[in-house]
Amino acid sequence: MLDAAPLQRLRRLRQLGLAYLAFPSAEHSRFTHALGALAVGTRAFDELVRSGPQFFGNKRDVAYQRRLVRAALLLHDVGHGPFSHACEAVLGVRHESRTAQLLALEPLQRGLADLDVSPGDALGLILGDPESAYPALRELVSGPNLDADRMDYLQRDAYFTGVASGRYDAEQLIASLRLFERGGRLAVGIDARGVVALESFVMARYMMFASVYFHHTTRIFERVLQDVLHELWPDPRALDPVDAFLRWDDFRVLDAVSDTESASARALRERIVPYALAAEFNAEKDLRVFEACDAALRARFGDDNVWADEQAQVMHRLPLGIGDDRTVWVATPAGAVDAREASDLIAKLSGSAYWRKLFVRRATVDVPEARRICASIVAGNRRETLKAGL
Repeated sequence: MLDAAPLQRLRRLRQLGLAYLAFPSAEHSRFTHALGALAVGTRAFDELVRSGPQFFGNKRDVAYQRRLVRAALLLHDVGHGPFSHACEAVLGVRHESRTAQLLALEPLQRGLADLDVSPGDALGLILGDPESAYPALRELVSGPNLDADRMDYLQRDAYFTGVASGRYDAEQLIASLRLFERGGRLAVGIDARGVVALESFVMARYMMFASVYFHHTTRIFERVLQDVLHELWPDPRALDPVDAFLRWDDFRVLDAVSDTESASARALRERIVPYALAAEFNAEKDLRVFEACDAALRARFGDDNVWADEQAQVMHRLPLGIGDDRTVWVATPAGAVDAREASDLIAKLSGSAYWRKLFVRRATVDVPEARRICASIVAGNRRETLKAGL
């Protein structure tokens, strides 16, 4: 199955999309990530079997589940398009939907058959189907917290970008994995020895989103790329057929813009940065200062010259309801507890973190003036806050 064309195509999709324009060595592919996720997931599965054999059937059942989780992890990103998430907004189709189409293709059907793995079981793990017959394996593949996907890409992305704060204690985290029975279904959690490793894992996610995934240069070129893709694909529906979709990868997009003279194509081709960062507001839930800066910039320079970029990411999922295990459970002498009870750090990081940035066009805006406008508003707000606290 590894040699199937849809999987080999992942060699031509960068794992971090356009982040290489900010981090020059971030050239690694989704193919290497798929192999890494398979390796990490295999170790995680083996630890769950070792520590909780009572939750598994006979040797045949264990062997099937091991093949299943490995196959699902190998295939979990097969539905990505060029430059990964950046193209989904243009095509209007999420990569998970593409995965369902691709798993129906003959080469992957044959590969799964050779492994004696049900395509339906594999797809259920990849899509996070709540009705999956293998809820613990679903968590290892698609989360929401302790999945092999994140366990691999955080370490891999940190290494290739050189961001040391993206590393975490993977060995200890995997060694501490345990199975819990919650509401009649299995859930993946950790024993008490793994709490510090879990903290480092959650912190690594936060640091990578703040430093890499939402880096201002990456966000600028993702916006440029969307303009380029609209030019290349005036009718996004033309890529709905699977064969047409699979013919596109990162290399073909870059090749297609080599002869295009639009401003966006030239910016992408020559790394011309069309926007400048005027102000950023990281992890601030209060929107008033952000909105005041946005309004001031638009009043001074016009709507067409200002871009407000807002991103949010859930660092550690909160339980969404009774019987819906969306958190990490920790084994303690007193029984299983929510990770937020076992760790003050995780309790503080639970919920969403926010990154908001204001950009202005370099060609038409006095960038230093734009930054002064925002700095003045921020300073004024701080003075008011200090007065209110006195």
